[in-house]
Formats: sequence, C-alpha cells, structure tokens
Amino acid sequence: MAEQVTKLVLFVCLDNWRIDSAATSTYELGNPPDYRGQACMKKHGVPMSHVARQGTKEDFATFDYILCMDESNLRDLNRKSNQVKNCRAKIELLGSYDPQKQLIIEDPYYGNDVDFETVYQQCVRCCRAFLEQVR
Repeated sequence: MAEQVTKLVLFVCLDNWRIDSAATSTYELGNPPDYRGQACMKKHGVPMSHVARQGTKEDFATFDYILCMDESNLRDLNRKSNQVKNCRAKIELLGSYDPQKQLIIEDPYYGNDVDFETVYQQCVRCCRAFLEQVR
C-alpha cells in the first residue's frame, strides 16, 4: 500500500479567517479577524482563536499550496515566491476550484453580514473541490 503523504496548505486573504492563514499586507498584523467574519464563523461552528500574521519566506518553502482570494494577492505572492530559492508551494486562486466558476473571492470588508456569508459559502465550495482534486 502506498504511503499517504500529508499535504500542507496555506490560505491567503485580506482578512484572516483560518488558523492556517496569512495576509500579504501588514495592515492587520496581530489583530483578531473582523467581528463580522468571527460572527459568520461562529454561526457555522468554526473556532477562531488566532490573530493576523503576514506570510513569510518559510511559508513558500513549507507549504505545498498557497491559495489566495484575488489577483492582487496572486501577484504579490508570485513576486514574493521569486525571492525564495526553495519555493515548493503551488500558488493559485482558491476560486479556480469553484464549481460555480466564481474565480475571484471578493473581500467582504466593505460589505455586510450577507457578504461575509457569501464569501464563507464560496470558500467552502472551493475548499471541498480543492480537497477532492488533491487527494
């Protein structure tokens, strides 16, 4: 029987919603997630006890995948990955896995609770499809 290899994935977005997440900017470093994001996650039973951190060079060498939300994140990550000698991460838009073909996951920060729920549902769809593909 083949040995099962654990895949490591880093999700990158403007707001940090996941324990294994990081930002491309320094704007919210050390802060908890947006209260609306926390409320959305709590509604779905997702624990949130982390604070924002910025992605590091080590992330590019450690993770198999770095999944981001929009083209701005994608450009920043590709630029940063070029500065890492041993980059192993495949950098992609999380939305590229969306069965509903919504490539960009819009930042809900300037929206309302409905926008946070929309982003949550899109992320769940994309993550399920991603996991099915990489298994």
